[in-house]
Amino acid sequence: MLQIDEEMEKHNDLLKEIQENPTDINAIAAKRRRDFTGEFFRYVTLLSETLDGLEDRDAVARLATRCLSAVSAYDNTLESVETLDAAQAKFDDILNSPSVDAACEKIRSLAKAKELDSSLILLINSAYAAAKESQTVTNEAKDIMYHLYKATKSSLRSITPKEIKLLKYLLNITDPEERFSALATAFSPGDDHEAKDPKALYTTPKELHKWIKIMLDAYHLNKEETDIREAKQMSQPIVIQRLFILKDTIEDEYLDKKTVVADENPKKEDDTSVEEFLN
Repeated sequence: MLQIDEEMEKHNDLLKEIQENPTDINAIAAKRRRDFTGEFFRYVTLLSETLDGLEDRDAVARLATRCLSAVSAYDNTLESVETLDAAQAKFDDILNSPSVDAACEKIRSLAKAKELDSSLILLINSAYAAAKESQTVTNEAKDIMYHLYKATKSSLRSITPKEIKLLKYLLNITDPEERFSALATAFSPGDDHEAKDPKALYTTPKELHKWIKIMLDAYHLNKEETDIREAKQMSQPIVIQRLFILKDTIEDEYLDKKTVVADENPKKEDDTSVEEFLN
């Protein structure tokens, strides 16, 4: 009984750390990979089932999905030694910069050149997590790693396709009617395709439909490839249900059948930014 209590306490401690630092899930996964066990995901599933509020269950499901994605990305990256060596060389070059500003600029340059790959991001996340928790690392070193970590996250957001940003916005709208209204607005920037609001996100039904399919494919792929049995049994998050609803709405209201068939095979090159959305 004591051992079970200790395990539950460990699971609760990990979940609490994730909930308190939702934007640092990748760093947490890198630091505490061994704790993301099948029993942990079973614990999260059981916890979700005890919650009464739909929004609370939705939040836990979203968090669990992001954890799975972070763990999957971590495991997949570790499989390639050559990729890690190349990433380490980039990381060393960043650390050898004459100043923090120069180091952050190198990260931004790598992002613009599409060379800010998952392996390098993993190294930066791991270094930041280790420095943050260390009792021996100086505050100056911790500050440097913090700035590198923030620069990396900022760079990722800057290269995320606008359709992914739009999907994030739509999926966070809880009211269905409001969500569908926002969807219609995103497809109608105004006369001559000029945006009514320069800060708003606009796209075409075909383009958004393509990205929704990519997201759903990535979700199913993550579920199939994970070796955590309990994770596979986890009930489908509401965010995925909303994606399906958006997909069906676009197909029924905005696309003809020929367009839908043509979009069944999205270009492989468009898969590069899916991981950022799930994380």
